[in-house]
Amino acid sequence: MPIDYTQAGVDIAAGEETVHRLLPLAESTYDQNVRAGVGGFAAAYALPQDPDRLLVSATDGVGTKLLVALAQHKLDTIGIDLVAMIANDLLTTGAAPLFFLDYLAVDTLRPDDAAQILAGIVAGCRQAKLALIGGETAEMPGIYPANHFDLAGFGVGQVTAADRLPAHITAGDVLVGLPSSGLHSNGFSLVRRLLPVTDPALLVPTRIYEPIVRPLLDRHVLHGLAHITGGGLADNVPRMLPQDLAARIDPAAWQWPAVFTRLQAAGDLSLATMRQTFNLGIGMVLAVAPDQLAALPAEAIRLGRVVPRTQDALEWGPLA
Repeated sequence: MPIDYTQAGVDIAAGEETVHRLLPLAESTYDQNVRAGVGGFAAAYALPQDPDRLLVSATDGVGTKLLVALAQHKLDTIGIDLVAMIANDLLTTGAAPLFFLDYLAVDTLRPDDAAQILAGIVAGCRQAKLALIGGETAEMPGIYPANHFDLAGFGVGQVTAADRLPAHITAGDVLVGLPSSGLHSNGFSLVRRLLPVTDPALLVPTRIYEPIVRPLLDRHVLHGLAHITGGGLADNVPRMLPQDLAARIDPAAWQWPAVFTRLQAAGDLSLATMRQTFNLGIGMVLAVAPDQLAALPAEAIRLGRVVPRTQDALEWGPLA
């Protein structure tokens, strides 16, 4: 019998309603230095003494992938996931990475486990060029079940107002995908219902795109980037587009990695559920002018193009 994300315990509609209610409350605190707030991949704040220089920030966690790590008794990769989710969000703005802080909340502190988690965070920060400058560890017996914990992080980068992305996206721009390393850190409430939690494919850490994207940013090749996290391709690609433009993606442009076809078969998941839950093998989508395609790395996959919006913000179908 088919299942969906709601049956796995995650209510997307409730999440959207929460953001809808939060937005006016958050906006009531904004001052003249806010350049991007709630709703984007990352927030941007102008330095009062230098309004052309923006601090960019993002926060996230690892989610229920932590339960897979606990089941496999392997805690040394989830720190990479934590950094990746935040570093990739910062990257979508064009920001250069600055620093990172972590938050580890546990039922009871176990130093060996904490050391494994921290080793992953350090490895991720090195890949993402983020300085790990602080954090917090909290013991909260009674809040978390025995041997359970949560992990969150916060990252900051900087970018000039002139270089902040997205910018200059126009109809005719090409949409190009960079492959993911697998599931990354989204959809695990559903994944754990469908695949054995002992499957090693479930713990492959999220790819950090800083090393491959930074040279493109330095050469001003990109008009926009979308990090494919919760909401999948369906919800995340439109987040970098102006309201009058849409993305048209050819579903035949690439093949899903095996883990996604296994998930779809195991849960009899609809195509719509797959597209709105998982990255399907594409972890970052770039918008570039057609004359810049030659500057992209060989692994880049041409997915589609930006088109004038007539109805939906994302269309699926072959390109004319």
